[in-house]
Amino acid sequence: MESIFHEKQEGSLCAQHCLNNLLQGEYFSPVELSSIAQQLDEEERMRMAEGGVQTEEYRTFLQQPSGNMDDSGFFSIQVISNALGVWGLEIVLFNSREYQQLQMDPMHEKAFICNYKEHWFTVRKLGQQWFNLNSLLTGPELISDTYLALFLAQLQQEGYSIFVIRGNLPECEADQILRIMRVEQQQRPKLIGEEETQRMSAPHASETTHTAEEPVLDEDEEELRKALALSRQDLQVEDEEADLRRAIQMSMQGSSDAGSSAPAGGSSEKQTLSAEELRRRRQAYFDRQQNAQDSSSSTGGGTDSGPKPTQ
Repeated sequence: MESIFHEKQEGSLCAQHCLNNLLQGEYFSPVELSSIAQQLDEEERMRMAEGGVQTEEYRTFLQQPSGNMDDSGFFSIQVISNALGVWGLEIVLFNSREYQQLQMDPMHEKAFICNYKEHWFTVRKLGQQWFNLNSLLTGPELISDTYLALFLAQLQQEGYSIFVIRGNLPECEADQILRIMRVEQQQRPKLIGEEETQRMSAPHASETTHTAEEPVLDEDEEELRKALALSRQDLQVEDEEADLRRAIQMSMQGSSDAGSSAPAGGSSEKQTLSAEELRRRRQAYFDRQQNAQDSSSSTGGGTDSGPKPTQ
């Protein structure tokens, strides 16, 4: 993971972080993005001036703030698109009719950028593995191939706009390394600030770990309990994975049907999962996997030959 470039959040510069995490380097600074935004503003002003500089529309335009940037560090999709154009890259809306007609599999893409309420972040393939490079996380988050479609479907359910990156991304060290090796991630990264909150609350939690009414298990009883729990998880994993596969199909079907009229009787509601339901199923699987890993390491179990899914 050390070779992966991951720029963490500073102020409201998520567009800069999104671009740099996508390109895997310090390619853009706030000054450079501001320059692109100012150029776009000037082009818009010149187009408005063609209708006459004495018109009410032109005077109103001059009084409005820039739509391409603000003082907090926000930059528009036009700025991002122009910045990517410098590298011969273009963006296509993921759920647009243009893209859906191509019937492309997300797994065959190279990267996505996602936006919701002025926050931008990158999801990129490095080597043969996918990573969530959100600047709000403490580090890169490994996304297994199985759950990439579910992850994108959940983002769409939550209101995110997702754009596909088309073109050749610049070469980077992480991509070269991960072409010849795969990484595992035992613990998912937390949101920035979450670790500090948990650390501050840890002393209070430890004081209430055992109460007078809770028996403390000896070592043998504890090992037996973990072994039994692990066996129960193994028995349920096939049903859980089947449910998640159905969730992917249902959610993606709901996204592709967006904009069409719902049939009578509300049958579309049965086919489209809510964002909360997607989140619940995804989190339940992650919790099961983490518990299985913890139990396996505690009982001296063998290790898997492949990477464990973390997303």
